[in-house]
Amino acid sequence: MTHQSSISTAPFTVIGADRPARWVVTCDHATNRVPSDINGGDLGLPAADMARHIAYDVGADGVSTYLAEMLDAPYVRSEFSRLVIDPNRGDNDPTLVMKLYDGTIIPANRHVDATEVTRRRETLHKPYHDAVADVISRRKQPLICAIHSFTPQLKGGDMRPWHVGVLFAEDDRLARPFLDLIYQEKDICTGENEPYGGHLPGDALDRHAMQPGHPNILIEVRNDLIETEAQQKAWAQRLAPILQQALINSAL
Repeated sequence: MTHQSSISTAPFTVIGADRPARWVVTCDHATNRVPSDINGGDLGLPAADMARHIAYDVGADGVSTYLAEMLDAPYVRSEFSRLVIDPNRGDNDPTLVMKLYDGTIIPANRHVDATEVTRRRETLHKPYHDAVADVISRRKQPLICAIHSFTPQLKGGDMRPWHVGVLFAEDDRLARPFLDLIYQEKDICTGENEPYGGHLPGDALDRHAMQPGHPNILIEVRNDLIETEAQQKAWAQRLAPILQQALINSAL
């Protein structure tokens, strides 16, 4: 039995486009959905694999939805699985369409050629990024907050102790004051550029924040902490005031 979750709608959704905040919340890996024109809406994986972090960022959409409400900010999310094509990779990144992820072979991607990668990029990847760019362009002095989640352990890897990871590259105008504040929350184990470091050239924040010079922050929440809607809302309630105070402290 393989997972069936096809969509025929746009490859993105914008929620609260008219909200007035400078913040723009994004979630590149919001869903595990597979468009119907991709192998009939089925990547050939069992439902259990499609429910894992390899297919999407578990819990991140709920956190993003509540966080955007609390910040009174627009929220842009993808509407396709990262295994179809990864919105958080540059156009020419070799991991744009993954054939193997965390020990799992992706059957429907095994024989994907350059023509199919281009088609997915034009029909899914590009429209999502166009939507993000459009929402950002409508803000004066925009601030980008990207929400992701991470698994407590990759296959064969060490357990990850962090509850939250704060990722940034050279531009730490938001990340540094945010870290100064969240480190004061003694019940939150926070990692600086953990469980990954910085950003990749051409990834979503490089494209929408660093290249145009907009202040930005990427927040990763460990996905076992945000499995339920109540947990997702609770984490948004923790993060929103810290983000708002970090903005004040940054004097941006």
